[in-house]
Amino acid sequence: MKNKSEKKKLDGNSFLLAVTIILFFVMYIVGIIMFGGRGFAKVQNFLNLFISNAGLIVVATGMTIVMITGGIDISVGSVVAMVCMMLAWMMERGNIGAFPAILIVLVTGCIFGLVQGFLVAYLKIQPFIVTLAGMFFARGMTSIISQEMISITNKTFTGIATFKMYLPFGGYLNKKGVMIYPYVYPSVIIALVVLAIVFVVLKYTKFGRSIYAIGGNEQSALLLGLNVRRIKLQAYVLDGFLAGLGGLLFCMNTCSGFVEQAKGFEMDAIASSVIGGTLLTGGVGNVIGSLFGVLIKGTIESFITFQGTLSSWWVRITIAALLCFFIVLQSLIAALKRKNK
Repeated sequence: MKNKSEKKKLDGNSFLLAVTIILFFVMYIVGIIMFGGRGFAKVQNFLNLFISNAGLIVVATGMTIVMITGGIDISVGSVVAMVCMMLAWMMERGNIGAFPAILIVLVTGCIFGLVQGFLVAYLKIQPFIVTLAGMFFARGMTSIISQEMISITNKTFTGIATFKMYLPFGGYLNKKGVMIYPYVYPSVIIALVVLAIVFVVLKYTKFGRSIYAIGGNEQSALLLGLNVRRIKLQAYVLDGFLAGLGGLLFCMNTCSGFVEQAKGFEMDAIASSVIGGTLLTGGVGNVIGSLFGVLIKGTIESFITFQGTLSSWWVRITIAALLCFFIVLQSLIAALKRKNK
């Protein structure tokens, strides 16, 4: 049986997740009420939240893993940009096929995570400093590969990226009387499959339980016989792989590479994880919550688009307010736990 403190920890985690999910549905219902006549209520508009944020879902999933261990990774935005540029350069300038190029960037992501994980886990360097260096390195390498924007015209890559997978429900008649069914792209399916796999790994495997144990109390994890350094290294390698995969999905949306791409992406991933209930101090987090954190960000962007007159900067302002709210909420829950001990 779980002891009393573990139950309280789980209750706090469940409460944060519930707040995030309820907030998303309330926001989306408000959007339907306000903009339903402009198409906000259409199934396709809901699916667009996943289409436009498929890369962020995967990157936020990796960020959640690292944050559960008590670490952080602020290099992921630059890694996404580097991956996009690598894909564009290899296929358009290097005459490399789509599948070898994809394999190369995924391996690059793993190597990036391996190096950062080694510095954090074995050399005991602060994750913020390590990943700050990684952020500068990846953004610099993006510029070295090419300072000009490269558009991807590779037929295999663009064919996969733009392949529409239609749903058999939620259709509507357009002005010409033709039934239009909602669709998603392969990037959405990949993102959701990855999310499901990571959810299962964190919840039902020894590796997942070890990550939570390390983030909750590293000294206790050592006393339990866990190889903390190795598990941390594995967490950062997985994070690096997911950053590379997230960059691939991001590139499938943009079909291009340029130096300024995905700026601030790391902050979106961190914000999505925190809004989803992941504690900055580690030990608590859920990738499902991170998914809803991403969807909340996408819903705010939809509000701005449908409203039509507000600046896009209101997305950042609203996310900042929500971030502050959830950080305060986390602090209050932590204070209540200490009081009840």
